[in-house]
Amino acid sequence: MNPFPAPETVVQRQLDAYNARDLDAILATYAANAQQFEHPGKLIASGQSAIRERMAIRFQEKNLHAKLIQRVVMGHIVIDHEEVTRSFPEGTGTCKMVAIYEVREGLIQSASVAISDKILDAQ
Repeated sequence: MNPFPAPETVVQRQLDAYNARDLDAILATYAANAQQFEHPGKLIASGQSAIRERMAIRFQEKNLHAKLIQRVVMGHIVIDHEEVTRSFPEGTGTCKMVAIYEVREGLIQSASVAISDKILDAQ
């Protein structure tokens, strides 16, 4: 029996923590040496302190919310398609995002995201 939560459970905890803007809870889903990438391989954060710094800035957005559209699970890989509401420099709006998570031993080891063009709310 595997003592670790299922990969999709870990990713759902991460999504819930993101929507709650709970920095400690989101970091609890990542391995100490986890890495975040902008697809196809641009490193944007390495290690929990860098992830904390990125998320702390993001969590300042009052309207931040990620809505899960679809999730695909294949072993230790979880792929989420989301619609994310954000505050951009140009104003509020949304973007679509695909995130590919590698989860091992109950923690996210890496996350790679591809983000669509933003759609700004009508002003």
